[in-house]
Amino acid sequence: MPDHPEEHIGDRLRSVRKRRGLTQRELAAAAGLSVSLVRKLEQGELTDTRLETARRFAVALRVPTSSLIRSRTDEAADPPTFDRWAPVRQALSSPPPDDITEPPTAEGVRSALEDMLKLRARHQFVEIADVLPRLLRDAEILAAHTREGRHLRFRVMLLTGWLLTQTRQFDAAEELMSRHLQDAGDHVQGIAMVNSLCWLLLRQGRLGEAHEYAVRWADDAEPARLSRATADELAAWGWMLLRVSNSSVRDARDGAAADALRMAQAAAVVIGHEQQSGADPIRMFGPTTVALKECENAMILDQPDHVLALAEPLATGGMRTTLANWSRHRLDVANAQVRLRRYSDAMTTLRQVRSAAPQWLPHQRYARDIVGRVVERRRTLTPEMRELADTVRLPL
Repeated sequence: MPDHPEEHIGDRLRSVRKRRGLTQRELAAAAGLSVSLVRKLEQGELTDTRLETARRFAVALRVPTSSLIRSRTDEAADPPTFDRWAPVRQALSSPPPDDITEPPTAEGVRSALEDMLKLRARHQFVEIADVLPRLLRDAEILAAHTREGRHLRFRVMLLTGWLLTQTRQFDAAEELMSRHLQDAGDHVQGIAMVNSLCWLLLRQGRLGEAHEYAVRWADDAEPARLSRATADELAAWGWMLLRVSNSSVRDARDGAAADALRMAQAAAVVIGHEQQSGADPIRMFGPTTVALKECENAMILDQPDHVLALAEPLATGGMRTTLANWSRHRLDVANAQVRLRRYSDAMTTLRQVRSAAPQWLPHQRYARDIVGRVVERRRTLTPEMRELADTVRLPL
């Protein structure tokens, strides 16, 4: 983090570059970027840049990415999404009504939650936004009376935090997860909430905070002996290690990222398959999930050939994972294809993602960046390219 809140990346870039004894041209060459970009940043013509670009500067300067950037917030929800989810945010901030003619039951809340998880698994966000306020109200009423009600409320809040983060409503998501983390029934449940919180912090570029959370909870969750740990315990620990790895690689701490990934692989090998925890029904963990995150790290390291080599067996191996994980992985594949100028292949990959997850794709800034690179580098656009640009809401 910069020492002074008024500083932007250009101020820090100039300061560290001079400390390293580099000219602007030498820094640009070391980072594999244009000297004009360095000049524009240092002169304040640009006050922000992509996280991946900041990372390339950090590697060239041998400093953590977080030393160059302030908290960098991913683009917030667009107005239609924000308005659609207004009843959900209202339900979170309002006390339940006193005049309840038909009190909710644990069976009813549990059944409604299972229905909601099925909608989430298919990324049917519009349908969820319509029915979630009622579930939030019922869960809150139930939590005031029974321990089982409090347990069910935690699971509903876990799902809601994930949904708000997925739809880029970051302030509401962070407030909810921070408030309900203390309601976790055990450490494994707590890690389920922290997992989503780390993901939110990473989307906002708050690398140091995400790393601190992940390291602390991973240390606390590490089993004394892997052979005696339950599958849920291994999955919880493994996910925290993946968050350590991902925050480290984005922060240009490649050794720490590799170490954490190796430990996550060890946990996955012991489990031997993809495990869906009862404490965290949103996610799965196992060898496939670790392999997907290895691809993600390779893309952050700007190794597109390695990404495609890692992805090939995953595409043909009959993998079982969540739709969110698989869709995010395919964006890495599309990005690698663009980096290698395989634009037609990238468009095919993106169309596959849109077909599988049509309500998920428009919320991904990553997808917008990928399509934007294709549009910038092509003299003319095919109808398919124009259609994808509209899907990901690429600015005109």
